[in-house]
Amino acid sequence: MTIQTPTPDSDQPSTGTAEAKPAVAASGAERRTSDSRPVRIAIDAMGGDLGPEMVVPGCALALAKRPDSKFIFFGQGDRIRSLLSAHPALADNATVVHSDVVILMGDKPSQALRKGRRVSSMWMAIEAVKKGEADVAVSAGNTGALMAMSKVCLKTMSSIERPALAGIWPTARGQSIVLDLGASIGAGAKQLVDLAIMGSAMARIVLGRENPTVGLLNVGIEEIKGIEEVKEAGGILREAHFPHMTYHGFVEGDDLGAGTCDVVVTEGFTGNIALKTAEGTAKQIAQYLRTAMGSSLMSRIGYFFARGAFAQLREKMDPRRANGGVFLGLEGIVIKSHGGTDALGYCGAVELGYAMVRHGLQAKIRETMDQSRESRAAAAVLAQAALPGSGEVHSE
Repeated sequence: MTIQTPTPDSDQPSTGTAEAKPAVAASGAERRTSDSRPVRIAIDAMGGDLGPEMVVPGCALALAKRPDSKFIFFGQGDRIRSLLSAHPALADNATVVHSDVVILMGDKPSQALRKGRRVSSMWMAIEAVKKGEADVAVSAGNTGALMAMSKVCLKTMSSIERPALAGIWPTARGQSIVLDLGASIGAGAKQLVDLAIMGSAMARIVLGRENPTVGLLNVGIEEIKGIEEVKEAGGILREAHFPHMTYHGFVEGDDLGAGTCDVVVTEGFTGNIALKTAEGTAKQIAQYLRTAMGSSLMSRIGYFFARGAFAQLREKMDPRRANGGVFLGLEGIVIKSHGGTDALGYCGAVELGYAMVRHGLQAKIRETMDQSRESRAAAAVLAQAALPGSGEVHSE
């Protein structure tokens, strides 16, 4: 789940073949595990606004970048094979499994489970991970249905109460990891600490930082502000000194764009509102720019001389550069691509899934959970004792 941002001179993402920078930092992408086996990627070929016509070319681009990949496509077999004929290298590294059942973008999660359990392309891609036939599943389909099916099929890790949707957020400093972006509503102190641990594990891979900074989204940076759950979670993170992360403290909404922290943690209701607000603001600014640039002859002349700067802006704002959200906390890796992306954006989501597998996301989460268990329990006691009894929400 990336922030879908239109460029100043176009309302739609480009469908060209211009190169987009990968979401995974170069330093992280160079650190490989000793496992040289191909990364097996299960693809829900029917997901997204365009289905296989976008998915198959996107996978072909991903294979060119990550030749040690194998693909399993789930969906309408004849349609997928027809598209694969234009990409012989991908066809040689792909298997097609037929499914007639497609989860629609408007299906409710409960409806999707009723009609698609065990038989839909989405479920079958997730189940391939559960069965050990694939290392990661990628879908551009219905987010709610994908999360519901992933939870039912894969289950959560034993030490995690709730899974989360983590996204790559463009910032003034580069990129940050933000979670939860809407996998579940509300969170207690334990869930917020879980999010911090999982987000820091993802940041170690995506951002290439061994000890990423972690902040809790709050109504103010002072320790006395916020609801009790957030203050308690802040106390635990401050006292526990978890491995592989550095707790920054509370952050506010403007810190998201500033890139104050490598990881920003919040519960799903607030996180989803923040995401949609940022998307809407970006579209509004882009519209203002388009209007201003065409408002007069002098404006159009100014745009002509400044087109190099606008090209850099388009690249910075290109949503394909950071496409893909990761469902964290499951017994398997699932990647959610934006449904309206193009082949290049889908390629980025596939590459993100590749990196999560190749650099051991699941092992990093379990490692930090195991190492932090004792210090976490002690920190929870200290944090609870330090809480004021008012229970009030303070804001500026």
